[in-house]
Amino acid sequence: MKTTEIKPQNRTAIPAPTARLNFAKAAPKVFRAVIGLDAAAREGLDPTLVELVQIRSSHLNHCAYCLHMHTTDARKAGESEERLHMVAVWQEAAPFFTEKEQAALALTDAVTRIADAGVPDAVYNQAAAHFDDEELAQLLALILTINTWNRIALATAKRAGTDER
Repeated sequence: MKTTEIKPQNRTAIPAPTARLNFAKAAPKVFRAVIGLDAAAREGLDPTLVELVQIRSSHLNHCAYCLHMHTTDARKAGESEERLHMVAVWQEAAPFFTEKEQAALALTDAVTRIADAGVPDAVYNQAAAHFDDEELAQLLALILTINTWNRIALATAKRAGTDER
């Protein structure tokens, strides 16, 4: 496989694979199913919250493609640069986020990093205090979906800024 060199600031060069599988073309039924899950997961949730969750999961998964896409979408929806910069450090920047957003971000962290410690009762209970059962199920579905998209984008070497939706 042919590679190109990416030289991030203050980091060692990382070989970047080129020309990987086009997932949408290779598995169109699966791709459409994930799109359907994504659309269903968003129903009833605040669009700002949706973007914050997707940005946070993309940070944790190191998915530049999705991070670029969702920060762009959040800006278009009117999200402030200040809050976008704080998502990565939301726990230290709590005043920038509502209690409900903090609960959603904590749940996003736990579910995205589920292999580390599962979903602690305190995190789940905090989310359940801010979301009714239907909203909580939607939020969980959203977190599961963005983790799926992150894994598809990373496995197929999607490049940030190429938003191929």
